[in-house]
Amino acid sequence: MTFKRQLMTVAVASALAFSAGAMAAKGAVTDADEDRIEADYKAAKERCDDVKGNAKDVCLLEAKGAEKVAKAELKVREEDSPKNRYKLLVTKAETDYDVAKEKCDELAGNAKDVCVKDAKAALAAAKADAKAELKVSKAKREASEEVKESREDAAEAKRDASYAAAKERCDNYAGDAKDRCIADAKAKFGIN
Repeated sequence: MTFKRQLMTVAVASALAFSAGAMAAKGAVTDADEDRIEADYKAAKERCDDVKGNAKDVCLLEAKGAEKVAKAELKVREEDSPKNRYKLLVTKAETDYDVAKEKCDELAGNAKDVCVKDAKAALAAAKADAKAELKVSKAKREASEEVKESREDAAEAKRDASYAAAKERCDNYAGDAKDRCIADAKAKFGIN
């Protein structure tokens, strides 16, 4: 499997995991959640102490990236909005890019150049997907609002038509009976 394909697989898997996790994990954020993130980061960082060279740099970037992603996920749990989900996807993409780019430092020459270009391509693709998801969420929200307005307009049109028919039936009466009939029709259909 090529490096680019691995990055794309990780990006897609992250997005899918986020989608399922965001729906299941929606809830209040506590100090314990923030403390857990900090403890996880410290533990991951300590594991990097045993590693040397570029592998240590990669390890540290993975630890820091995991912390950033966890904080972004926490923000989504706090306020699940399209904007926060977008920020989470971008954070994941950027941390994946940072790690991938650092791994490229192990290479030289054209292999390194290709590695960096693949990492940049994966970043651009992940950001484009995140932006598309944000636009889709916005379009769904706007469509939902349009549907709501259409239903309200339809309900109003039905009410007006029903009131007009009821008022027309009142024309069969005269005087006080007609006035009571019109008043009853107005009350029934919520007309002032």
